[in-house]
Amino acid sequence: MTAPLLTTDRLTLRPHVMADFDAYAELMQSNRAIHMGGPFDLAQSWQWFASDVAQWPLKGCGALAVTETATGRLVGQVILNDLPHFPERELGWMAFAPGHGYLTEAAARLRDYAFVDLGWSSLVSYIAPDNDRSIALARRLGARPDSTAAGPDPADLVFRHARVAP
Repeated sequence: MTAPLLTTDRLTLRPHVMADFDAYAELMQSNRAIHMGGPFDLAQSWQWFASDVAQWPLKGCGALAVTETATGRLVGQVILNDLPHFPERELGWMAFAPGHGYLTEAAARLRDYAFVDLGWSSLVSYIAPDNDRSIALARRLGARPDSTAAGPDPADLVFRHARVAP
């Protein structure tokens, strides 16, 4: 499966291109990656990026670059993960630039795509307990903590997203 092109009123969610790697690597090599086990070096950043992109043809899900439709400016990434070491399918996000609710808008669109277009019945977000911004974003999306669900890291909080009706 190839990555879709999705839109919202303000955003375009598109397949990554090589030019996106600079912003991705900058985030992954910074202290902002601490909630994902980082910071990472350049080689590790490339491995993460390649994995995010490669999930589309391999698993039918993966990462999409989030851009402002009006300007084309890259502001972040949203992702549907279906990884062997994750107990459940996950909705994730990363901000490359400060936004104006961009990641909430993009993550809501990708969540709806997972439920409606892909037919997924369940979706969670794994969040480090000290990542207040991601916890707030998950709550804005309507996700609720699920203390009975396992995460890839035992310390992770698991937020379960309510299924969107088709």
